[in-house]
Amino acid sequence: MKKDYRKTLIACYLGFITQAITANFAPLLFLKFHADFQIPLGKIALIPTAFFFTQLLVDVFCARFVDSIGYRRSVVCSEVASAAGLILLAFLPSLLPDPFIGILLSVIVYAVGSGLIEVLVSPIVEACPFEHKDSVMSLLHSFYCWGAVGVILLSTLFFAVFGIRHWRILACLWALIPIYNISNFMTCPIEHLTSEGTGMSIRDLLRVPLFWLAIVLMICAGASELSMAQWASAYTEAALGIPKTLGDLAGPCLFAIFMGIARVLYGNTNGKISLIPYMMASGVLCLLCYLAASLSHNPIIGLIGCILCGFSVGIMWPGTISLISPRLPNGGTALFALLAMSGDIGGAVGPSIVGTVTQHSGDNLQAGLLAGSIFPLLLVLALILLRASDARRK
Repeated sequence: MKKDYRKTLIACYLGFITQAITANFAPLLFLKFHADFQIPLGKIALIPTAFFFTQLLVDVFCARFVDSIGYRRSVVCSEVASAAGLILLAFLPSLLPDPFIGILLSVIVYAVGSGLIEVLVSPIVEACPFEHKDSVMSLLHSFYCWGAVGVILLSTLFFAVFGIRHWRILACLWALIPIYNISNFMTCPIEHLTSEGTGMSIRDLLRVPLFWLAIVLMICAGASELSMAQWASAYTEAALGIPKTLGDLAGPCLFAIFMGIARVLYGNTNGKISLIPYMMASGVLCLLCYLAASLSHNPIIGLIGCILCGFSVGIMWPGTISLISPRLPNGGTALFALLAMSGDIGGAVGPSIVGTVTQHSGDNLQAGLLAGSIFPLLLVLALILLRASDARRK
């Protein structure tokens, strides 16, 4: 019987939506946690740290063990952990003596699910016999963007209609998506990138110069995206003087929408546009957006720079995966796991550099964003090296 890989694709779409839920729901409740459980804001700041640190550990674990465990078991576990973490978030803080420990444990549980999704979904789609895989990969990653926008908008609507005091109910409602997706991953066709035992080990990958170039690309992709995304709300409020509620919609929400649009547009090109020049143009646009946001004193220009930055970074993460995977065809799960880890490192380092420079510049966020412009510049330089490497191999 002919395998229905569309079901695999739908399951992977919902996988990225699940990841968006786990990454974006809890931050909407930080002030609620502070008010209801009397948790200091300094402690609350540890919640996203725990989330991303857990993802990094999962990335390393996947690089070593997922091939032996199997894709299907691992990706089903990702949905189980995501659903369990969201449900635990609704109940565990009230059941434990220290609510913060309950929140932290819940976040760690669904961060395990999020990390597994991040590593597994891309190679599952890459292994499917689709044409124009770079376009398919770009469209796939757009679902994280639409998931993030959906979580922000639908959660805001739920809180406006029913009140934020019912956030526990919403946490359980969001858990229904990964619960539903468990059956999808249990029944859809799943192929493997390499035959058993033929995938490259971590040690093998570390010996390949192209792999290190891929690491630089992913770090720059993660840093270019998250440096602006995580500071967009503060930027629109502090630097541009826009009220917070409007700033959240004008900053992070529009950023995610434009990032999703960029991924859908490239996904619909069906391979008609060469990926390296397209990513180089996106890197240059990203650099210009950072410069507009950091150097302009006109709030409209600054806001346009912030929003268009979402469009410019859209192709960077999935595009890097699409560039490197065919160039290292035996990379296997280890390659995808280490690429995901590198993107996460960039996503942690980039915003941290922006925040540190901002603090040492008298809380001047524009100075911090100017420092962040180094990442799209490095990405363009790495792409130039990749193109030169391709030319030498021909």
